[in-house]
Amino acid sequence: MSTKSDKTPGRRIDPYLGYRFKVEIKGIMIAGFSDVSGLNIQTEYERKRFGGVNDRDFVFITGSKYSELVLSHGLIDTELWDWYQEIVNGKIIRKDGTIYLMNGAGEQGLSWHFFQAYPVKWEGPVLNAGGNTVATEKITLVHDRLAKA
Repeated sequence: MSTKSDKTPGRRIDPYLGYRFKVEIKGIMIAGFSDVSGLNIQTEYERKRFGGVNDRDFVFITGSKYSELVLSHGLIDTELWDWYQEIVNGKIIRKDGTIYLMNGAGEQGLSWHFFQAYPVKWEGPVLNAGGNTVATEKITLVHDRLAKA
């Protein structure tokens, strides 16, 4: 699978698969996330009309906002819990991170960097004595900015 976007005739360029990714938070590779959502940016705008020009609106950008990132993975340690507990106790610890989309050969392809993130919600596993699912946790992060690399 190619990760290059060249337009060589006859070269097949396959899209990335949404299930091959890695998440790194502040230099620590955290493999095993089963779900990442919130890779969204929305630009907000205002429409205004000005006297004398009644046949159209003028559109002005007022800013952009970034969605919360929600990361889910199998419960294996307390690292995300510990980070969130710092927040609960009033100590804001911001961390940068990267979400890597992998190509068919398992190499890093596209990536998104998030900056100055910290957790605002932690969800523990759903426990069911009759079930056979993996215990998972979810952490919701807010961040200042998202950049595609």
